[in-house]
Amino acid sequence: MRSRTPGSLLVGGPALAMLLLSLPASARGANGAQTEVGKRTYEKYCSQCHGDRGDGQGPAASHLLPRPRDFTAGKFKLRTTPSGALPTDGDLERVIRVGMPYSSMPPWPGLTDDEVKGLVQYVKGFHPGFADPGQAPKPIEMKAPPASSKETIEKGKELYVSLGCVRCHGETGRGEGSSAPTLKDDLGHPIRAADLTYRWTFRGGPRREDVFRTFSTGLNGTPMPSFFDSVTEADRWALTDYVYSLGDGDDPRYATLLVAGALDEDIDLSRGEAMFDRAAPSRFPVVGQVMEPGRAFAPSATAVQVKVVYDQQKIAFLVRWHDSRADTTARSSPLMEVPLADEELAAPEATPSGGETDFWGEEKAPAARAAPAAAAAPASDDFWGEPPASTPATTGAEFSDAVAVQLPVQLPAGVARPYFLLGDPHNPVDLWFLDLAEHRVRQFTARGSQALTALEGGEVEGHGSWAGGEWSAVFVRDLRSTGGASFAEGQYVPITFSVWDGTGRERGNRRGLTQWFYVYLPPREKPSVAAAVAFPALGVLTLELLAVAWIRRRARGTAA
Repeated sequence: MRSRTPGSLLVGGPALAMLLLSLPASARGANGAQTEVGKRTYEKYCSQCHGDRGDGQGPAASHLLPRPRDFTAGKFKLRTTPSGALPTDGDLERVIRVGMPYSSMPPWPGLTDDEVKGLVQYVKGFHPGFADPGQAPKPIEMKAPPASSKETIEKGKELYVSLGCVRCHGETGRGEGSSAPTLKDDLGHPIRAADLTYRWTFRGGPRREDVFRTFSTGLNGTPMPSFFDSVTEADRWALTDYVYSLGDGDDPRYATLLVAGALDEDIDLSRGEAMFDRAAPSRFPVVGQVMEPGRAFAPSATAVQVKVVYDQQKIAFLVRWHDSRADTTARSSPLMEVPLADEELAAPEATPSGGETDFWGEEKAPAARAAPAAAAAPASDDFWGEPPASTPATTGAEFSDAVAVQLPVQLPAGVARPYFLLGDPHNPVDLWFLDLAEHRVRQFTARGSQALTALEGGEVEGHGSWAGGEWSAVFVRDLRSTGGASFAEGQYVPITFSVWDGTGRERGNRRGLTQWFYVYLPPREKPSVAAAVAFPALGVLTLELLAVAWIRRRARGTAA
């Protein structure tokens, strides 16, 4: 949570002074001035999530996944120290400066060196172990990385299975393992297995060195163990090489434009993804819908990858995104209402709040029900005593997975576009909604989140398929439309995408979504460069010949 909370949520100055005095001496530190700077910085930027007492129970905590760090427990994920050990000051400084990607912990590059160092000392004061010389953190040795090769990657793939990584992260590395739905941190809060194909989302960094460090130190407080004592250094590097090979880059290379590919043959929905082989993909970031009731602070999807093609009559979209489970045993709809309780991400055993107010100043409702957990895998002889069990395609979730494409009903004349959350009364949007349990597209005209009108006999066809932790959905529509924006060559059309995860109880306004981007249909017949140059050149030559002829004629007349 980057934003500052309202003043009513902050504890008054006297109370904070008492809190500071109640902390161990290490919290105040030998350098009282530095710690005082850290105290003020913590109150201003950190307490909303981590709590005034550093216990991870700030007013925003129940909305976040993963939960904010409980500093009083002394369990820190990102370290250069052995498993179970406390982090160094440098480890804490790095997390403050660069944050934890794709979590609610943002980077703080604007803080001064004094503020960062003061924060480190103040945070250390929440756990008495930092004042114990016997627990002084000592980093593990990190040697220069060896070269990666096909052989080390193959060896790493074998280790990935034998060490049990596949049980959580899945055979494809997209987090679709059989144990993934049951994962919790040490405090009983749900936690997601990392998507190893999206390296840029790794909390500790995307480089080979970062991955190796995680395998060596583990992530304290989570199911991710350290392999430092159980796996040789060479094998840890081999495992690193395999995991690194699953991704397509250290950076997501997000696009701002979706360029369509022209087809010579007709679009046929039955051809599925084969229609898009020659189309260039564009990846767009997915964020939570946090603007209106039904908020999704921690959507499961991180990004969507989209391809688009068109023929003389139709246009087709292929939308892909990662989802650890295919929820197809229930239903979903953009019309479903989401109770306020579903904005809380409390653990299943949580009880009603008893009239307390949440981060938004509204009364807390009973905690939402947790999605059913998958059955544990049968026992065998792998690293964990269990085999890499196959992943079920359905989980019996309360809601199904879904995806939607959104376009303006009318193309805007300028740069202004409709409100990206389902339009507004003056600028409606055309919503193509595909419930992936039905494989039938329902079309809506939306004039805001609370004003959706279903259209009879929609113009859009579509279907979806799930495999290996990834959904693929295809939409097909005529280029020309009677109820929404039409597509034409040489034209830019605004477009957004939304995805719903049934396991995450997403439905209605609770979803992941993108901002507005543009889809562009390049003209089939490109103007000839030779012709563009030839015609002006011919014109100039003609004028020159006429000028020469006129000059000669005048010259002859003068001579006569």
